[in-house]
Amino acid sequence: MESALPSYRGHRYPVEIISHCVWLYFRFPLSFREVEELMLERGVIVSYESIRRWCLKFGQAYANSLRRRRPRPGDKWHLDEVFIKVIGKRQYLWRAVDQDGNVLDILVQNRRDKAAARRFFRRLLKEIGSVPRVVVTDKLRSYGAAHREVMPSVEHRSHKGLNNRAENSHQPTRQRERAMKGFRSASGARRFLTAFSGISPHFRPRRHLRTAANHRAEMIIRFAIWDQVTGIVGLPAAA
Repeated sequence: MESALPSYRGHRYPVEIISHCVWLYFRFPLSFREVEELMLERGVIVSYESIRRWCLKFGQAYANSLRRRRPRPGDKWHLDEVFIKVIGKRQYLWRAVDQDGNVLDILVQNRRDKAAARRFFRRLLKEIGSVPRVVVTDKLRSYGAAHREVMPSVEHRSHKGLNNRAENSHQPTRQRERAMKGFRSASGARRFLTAFSGISPHFRPRRHLRTAANHRAEMIIRFAIWDQVTGIVGLPAAA
């Protein structure tokens, strides 16, 4: 079933400008002021505060729509955690990807112990709605303890060298974290990263595995999907 399009009622800017600003912010390591400047260069006068509100209001909705259109996840899950700074304090970003590099889910927690790993396993099972064939993690013992409790029938491979796929998926987040000079609150970090993990991978189709022509063709398809989920095309007559 197709999800309802976002409502732009009450916004004086057209959907093309709103969705383009949201795309710029979540796709590239840009600040709201830098997006404002890029739009000004194109002759569009919009304040960075408007862009911030659009990203808060529509970013998650766009990300959710893109997730619903993704193919069924693979049966091999790679899990990894990396620390991030939130108002100067260490938090942990837990991430799961499948064998094709598709982001399955993320979770920000303040610990990396058994309880945190267990919570992430349970969240994954609930969100994905299926059980993997194999789970691949690094050597963190919390994974093994939580795995034995939550999904003991699933094969668990614990080896740092086998988990490069999950570790590499952290790179865009690291890039954004540096550009943003860290996160200012735990809730803000969760809100941004949840939307970011749904939008950014959509425009990163593993270019190194494609020819230039195939990459351009794939990007045209992905931009068309973006236009559909944001409402640029297929808007209801009443909108």
